[in-house]
Amino acid sequence: MSELIIKSIGGILNTSSLISPRFASIQALNLFTSPRKGRYTSEQIPFIESAFFEELEFDGDTVATYRWPGKNKTILLAHGWESNSERWSYLIPLLREQDYNIVALDAPAHGRSGSKRFNAILYSEFMAQVVKKHQPEIIIGHSVGGMATVFGMHNHNFKSLKKMILLGAPAHFVGVFGRYKKMMGFNERISSGLDQLVLENFGKTTDYFSASDFVSTFELRSLIIHDKKDKIIPFSDGESYAKNFKNSEFIATEGFGHSLKDASLAPKIIAFINQD
Repeated sequence: MSELIIKSIGGILNTSSLISPRFASIQALNLFTSPRKGRYTSEQIPFIESAFFEELEFDGDTVATYRWPGKNKTILLAHGWESNSERWSYLIPLLREQDYNIVALDAPAHGRSGSKRFNAILYSEFMAQVVKKHQPEIIIGHSVGGMATVFGMHNHNFKSLKKMILLGAPAHFVGVFGRYKKMMGFNERISSGLDQLVLENFGKTTDYFSASDFVSTFELRSLIIHDKKDKIIPFSDGESYAKNFKNSEFIATEGFGHSLKDASLAPKIIAFINQD
């Protein structure tokens, strides 16, 4: 979506907020929680069909999961916004070479999973169903998949989990929300209305959902990778995770961007997984 279209939509909602701030805020939230892509393309399907497919369920929605079985430890993979489980196609073959039991899930409103809306809290609940079923020792989460992993661990205390790998993960929901508001050019009526809707829907203010604060209570080991020139999630978010995690390794990259989807990082991830 071009900057001109984004600003035009923001302007239309700002104008509508003069008549009904709540209506405009609801529309702004719907826009924020509606991914424009992330369903499978024809090019992605062959890879994903190499896995065993299984549907789980949460609150009436389908949770799509994929499994490449192995006899080694179980690893759960959680992709980010407007993506799907095919994004791990660069890493899964290397994990399979070491006979890891690999499970991936599609986020709400992504891939083959259900729901028309997406948020990190709902994602963490989808994830909780997969963790209950497969009991992974390691979770790798990219972007909001990493944030959802932290939320899931905070809310459900995944007892099987020993290691967590966060790739370009946002540390604070306030930051994510703030960047969205700024990008759209929303006025104070909509900005305040969005914050009120979060409180109504989740019973907490936006500043409560600080994933990097939650990790300070985690005892498991973590690997945090963040690119210095990440244009989506600030590098400082990765630094915040590294500071607050009691037992963490931090890898700062440069030139891989937000996706961190580079084959040169795979050996570092696997080396961390293989550590006793």
